[in-house]
Amino acid sequence: MKYVTDDVRINGMEEVIAPESLIAEQPMLNNASRTVHETRAAISQILTGEDQRLLVVVGPCSIHDPEAAREYAGRLVEESRAYADDLLVVMRVYFEKPRTTVGWKGLINDPHLNGSFDINRGLETARGLLRDVAEMGLGGGTEYLDPITPQYLGDLVSWGAIGART
Repeated sequence: MKYVTDDVRINGMEEVIAPESLIAEQPMLNNASRTVHETRAAISQILTGEDQRLLVVVGPCSIHDPEAAREYAGRLVEESRAYADDLLVVMRVYFEKPRTTVGWKGLINDPHLNGSFDINRGLETARGLLRDVAEMGLGGGTEYLDPITPQYLGDLVSWGAIGART
């Protein structure tokens, strides 16, 4: 008698949306493109010492409420303009929680905060938020934990951190 030993705890599978499909559904808009390009250039100039401003990456530990994050971005863009001579403000827009061993893993993995792991919706929500932040004229910074997520979000990220699962 042959016993089933593979995928014994799998209840179902759903394909993850292809990066090019998500990008086609939510293309980068002109102002977002300009924001990302200019913010990346300014960050580069700060890191090489050509720009004397201080780079400030500021925002919540992780995004769990996209609407609250949009409201925060609206307020932050106003403050960033007020201090633009001295600071380059980039909004921290982290979508995953790599150091959380128990509980919620972040917006991309569980956008409904209910254990449903609707990753497609999480990727859509993350991309939409980054696009909106960039459209407001504010660069977004995020943490990359794997080589997959940048394929969905990379064109909208002004500053990226390489994360570690500890």
